[in-house]
Amino acid sequence: MRRHSCFVFLFCGIFLPGILGFPQKNTSIDCESLLPNYEAEPQTSAPPYIIAVSFDNFEPGNEIQVTLEALTDAGFKGFNLQARELEGDVPIGTFKITDPNTKGLECHNATNSAISQVNSDVKQKVTTTWIAPHDVRDLQFIATVVQDLDKFWVGIQSKTLTRVHSKSVNGTGKSKRKVCFECIC
Repeated sequence: MRRHSCFVFLFCGIFLPGILGFPQKNTSIDCESLLPNYEAEPQTSAPPYIIAVSFDNFEPGNEIQVTLEALTDAGFKGFNLQARELEGDVPIGTFKITDPNTKGLECHNATNSAISQVNSDVKQKVTTTWIAPHDVRDLQFIATVVQDLDKFWVGIQSKTLTRVHSKSVNGTGKSKRKVCFECIC
């Protein structure tokens, strides 16, 4: 009986996650290609997901709220979200983990340069905060989103965020300029 129990436990631990849905371990999305590490092909249809950002412009050090959201009830089980300069292939900036469904990833030896899911539960939306680095130009957020083992979309992009070269806008989008009024009597 004891031998039978060990076999059942071993079987469930190895095979059940793959049978029931998105695997719990050894499933990752490559930092450069944004491809998952399994054999399915990416979808070519329009993705049922969007990446929304809190600002169109930024300065180094600004914090930008980023939301990855499903447009349908299908939701998603996995994802990899990063910021990249236009035409770039390396993640830039740092994510602050603000959503319990997310965890930071280390890409190109940079801590929290990308984020991913904590588990394979179906999610409708995740929100995080991204901090702009000092040496960066215009950028986009880019993601791979996994609906299930057979359906995933690679290269979902946000709108382009433009770097502001003056000190007139802070992370809240409000002006930092001081206004001086002089009264001449």
